[in-house]
Amino acid sequence: MSGFELAEINIARLRAPIDAPEISAFVEALDPINALAEQQPGFVWRFQTEDGNATAERPFDDDFIIVNMSVWTSIDALADYVYRSDHTTFLRRRREWFSAMLEVHVVLWWVAAGHRPSVAEGVARLAHLEANGPTPHAFTFRQPFPPDGATPMAADDRNACPA
Repeated sequence: MSGFELAEINIARLRAPIDAPEISAFVEALDPINALAEQQPGFVWRFQTEDGNATAERPFDDDFIIVNMSVWTSIDALADYVYRSDHTTFLRRRREWFSAMLEVHVVLWWVAAGHRPSVAEGVARLAHLEANGPTPHAFTFRQPFPPDGATPMAADDRNACPA
């Protein structure tokens, strides 16, 4: 068993308030898409409020920005869920519900196994990635780093990553 897990946070700017009719299809999809994540191999944990999702959390001055944060066993496990599961059905519809964001909106980082990051920690990782580009402290799917902080991983090396 590895001593590391992969944390991720992603943010999105809603096109309308969360209770607006034009966002209702997104809101209705939250429970099924969260359940899909929880059933995926490699899923460890997801941040949620009393509502069972994270839409009530507003860590930014912009109330239209919502967050999603989770922990996985590996980069591949997260990528399989995001890009190779039924999640892609909803991912393709994101422009219906969210405005394009110019700022960094997804960041990955390694945490000690068992650590559950706070939203503040995730927001700080987003800011670090925005300010510094991909580093071992905060990176992307396109330029990942292994848990030991060594040089960036080549695409073929991701499966060899301990987690």
